[in-house]
Amino acid sequence: MNIPVRNMAAFVLLGAALVGCGGGAAETPLPKAKTPTASHSPSPRADAAAGAKPAPVRGAVPTMAPGPGGLTPVYSRRAAKSRKSAEKVVALTFDADMTADQGPRAAGGERFDNPQLIATLRRLKVDATVFMTGRWAEEYPDQARSIGGDPRFEIANHSYSHYAFASPCYGLPTVAGPDMTADVQRAFDAFRDAGAVNVVPYFRFPGGCYDDAALRALGPAGVTAVQWDVVSGDAFAKDADAVAEQVLDGVKPGSLVVMHCTRSAAPVTEQAIRRIVPELRARGYRFVKVSELMGNG
Repeated sequence: MNIPVRNMAAFVLLGAALVGCGGGAAETPLPKAKTPTASHSPSPRADAAAGAKPAPVRGAVPTMAPGPGGLTPVYSRRAAKSRKSAEKVVALTFDADMTADQGPRAAGGERFDNPQLIATLRRLKVDATVFMTGRWAEEYPDQARSIGGDPRFEIANHSYSHYAFASPCYGLPTVAGPDMTADVQRAFDAFRDAGAVNVVPYFRFPGGCYDDAALRALGPAGVTAVQWDVVSGDAFAKDADAVAEQVLDGVKPGSLVVMHCTRSAAPVTEQAIRRIVPELRARGYRFVKVSELMGNG
């Protein structure tokens, strides 16, 4: 079996700028989850390699069973195979991106956070999953702790420094195979050090890029990889209505939407959310975290 590297054209600008993952102008086919079997466990998979540190998760959350040969499983949406899976639920996910070398830019005033977005999600009572880099948590520990302490949110892993786990990946530097598990653990450590408690053992590949080698290398991390089926197009977008329309046109029961929690790279996301949420609710949709989407699918 060979899984090709999943490079989405929507990530070209993000990869070049090393600030984003998961935005773009058009939706392209996504990898299908391998064994669509969820299990509820308070810790990573029991088949994780000896000596690997577990992800610091709180409570029992659903994960997927490993794929053939112990490959890290990949989840992109709730499969529409039953009445339950046809329920009108949607998971909004937000990538909080920052790389190790962007400290000077942050010190100079560039904002990689978006507290107004988080405040709007709270005001609108929207459950959501934030895929956070460890570097972001280090730059904004108070916000990471606040997000990770709010029952409406859960924090998932987006690597430590947004380096690619497969190449080519739009110019992103690449994490060496032997270092992949350590990179993921370093991000989990950053969440723990910030005081975040609602942390789940899910991982999103920077740039959406992965292959068999990456899935095999991440086995000891005990994570479920989470992709998406709806690309919001919020990365570097200037038209909030265009972002909202792209999401509204793409959402189906069980969809998983990728957006951003990074003001400098996605400045209109909060404005788009103010339209997306009421319109989807008017269609009968309920907003859930990835853990609920995966657990009830």
